[in-house]
Amino acid sequence: METLLSSIDYSDPIWIAIALAFGFLSQVVGLPPLVGFLVAGFTLNYFGAEEGEVLTVMADLGVTLLLFTIGLKLRVKDLLRTEVWGVTSLHIIAVSILFAIYLALLKKLGLPLFNELDLANVLIIGFALSFSSTVFVVKVLENRGDMLSHYGRLAIGVLIIQDIAAVIFLGVSEAKVPSMWAALLITLIIIGRPLLNKLLDKIGHGELLVLYGLVLALGGAALFEAVDMKGDLGAVVFGVLLANNPKAEEMARILFSLKELFLVGFFLSIGMAGLPDLSIMLAVVLLLLGLVLKSGLFFLLFSRFRVRSRTAATSSLILGNFSEFGLIVALAAVSEEWLSHDWLVTIAVLVACSFAISSVINKNADDIYTRLRSSLKRFQRDQRLPGDEDIVLSGTRILVCGMGRVGSGAFSYLLDHGEEGLLGLDFDDQAVAKQNAKGRKTYHANCSSPDFWSRLDSENASFEWVLLCMPNIQAKVATAKMARKWGYNHLICATSKFPDEEAILKKAGVDAVFNIYAEAGVGLAQNVQQICNVTGKS
Repeated sequence: METLLSSIDYSDPIWIAIALAFGFLSQVVGLPPLVGFLVAGFTLNYFGAEEGEVLTVMADLGVTLLLFTIGLKLRVKDLLRTEVWGVTSLHIIAVSILFAIYLALLKKLGLPLFNELDLANVLIIGFALSFSSTVFVVKVLENRGDMLSHYGRLAIGVLIIQDIAAVIFLGVSEAKVPSMWAALLITLIIIGRPLLNKLLDKIGHGELLVLYGLVLALGGAALFEAVDMKGDLGAVVFGVLLANNPKAEEMARILFSLKELFLVGFFLSIGMAGLPDLSIMLAVVLLLLGLVLKSGLFFLLFSRFRVRSRTAATSSLILGNFSEFGLIVALAAVSEEWLSHDWLVTIAVLVACSFAISSVINKNADDIYTRLRSSLKRFQRDQRLPGDEDIVLSGTRILVCGMGRVGSGAFSYLLDHGEEGLLGLDFDDQAVAKQNAKGRKTYHANCSSPDFWSRLDSENASFEWVLLCMPNIQAKVATAKMARKWGYNHLICATSKFPDEEAILKKAGVDAVFNIYAEAGVGLAQNVQQICNVTGKS
């Protein structure tokens, strides 16, 4: 134990503590903690600090786990939708070329840092800047409770296609020639896939699931390196092997926090790699103008692929940032001496600034869309994607918003007790299909969206009850406010999990709030009473 402790560079825990402080300050002012980690790295670099072995290991582990969890999410069916792969492919190509042209023009002006670029350099930088941040987008979606929303799943699909493109780049960046054993390894992986999935089914939950994920991620990377293939590609491949397993989502969720922890080391080490000077800050300011290009082009492409204007706008805003994968691509390019070290520092500062700007914009995304709705709807196609059509509510008396366990239970109870004119609403396509298969009339809709309420005809709408059964309180609050703003003046009821949520919901316009845990207890007692009355037992 003493030998182990003596081998640790004690500066690393101090650097991590400083990263914690800067991350917390960043969060306090409303910015993602990742911005604070990068700033912490720059600050430490200014005072002459150097990263130790612990930070290096954390950085490598963070990138490997990031790639492995991307593999876990690769479901071919979701990625084959044209509005996902089509938009992403065109966007990567267009943005890479447009950024390359922009960089070439800045070189012509003789600006510092840009004047050293050649054709290969501008194409690599343009490619690196075409990505959006997976970590940032997932955080925003989780905070909003929108991971299963239409725009959320659209954005995640785009990010996965982008990540695949980045992994391909990383795989060829070292120009490695696979050894004669590579074909044997691929064959063994294909043969062993059923065994890996069967083991995942038997492994259970908790710490064993975490360890299994770590073994596959690190083991996959090590095996690929052993046969002279890029280890990053190995981490992705081993994730893909489990992607269709029902427990893959649980594994990805459990590893997410661990991956984020190790990525602190990556962002901190990138910040410590160099300090921005005046020429770098000028380059950052000029490149930040590209955020308008990225978001605007996403919106135009989504609209051309028949995505509704609100979904296209919200997806475009959340994707309007630069990515940690851009940093990884830049790091690979610098290690191969395709780019100078100053460009790694430039892209690091650029990513941090884009997170800060995107955070502010996405906090006000609904307000931005509301103000620009009439202009943006001009780009909306008359024919839209299946499941994105207008919803007709004529003859509907009761709207059940959120058709999960609570919503579907309320729907069934009301239906069994003679209520008519019920309609369920949910933004999860799979939940909608499941409810309709069980005879519960359900439409695909995001009730907390301004666009949903703007599509309803207030003069002919006949519903008298709105039941808010979504799991996320932010979604319930947003829906209640939207309904009242739209002009709905009948009964709104909502479920809650915690006592302090009642005041929040009532302030938003909810008439009655029911605590699901208290109601479950009442239901249990009523059922026990009925059983005792029937059996005569006490």
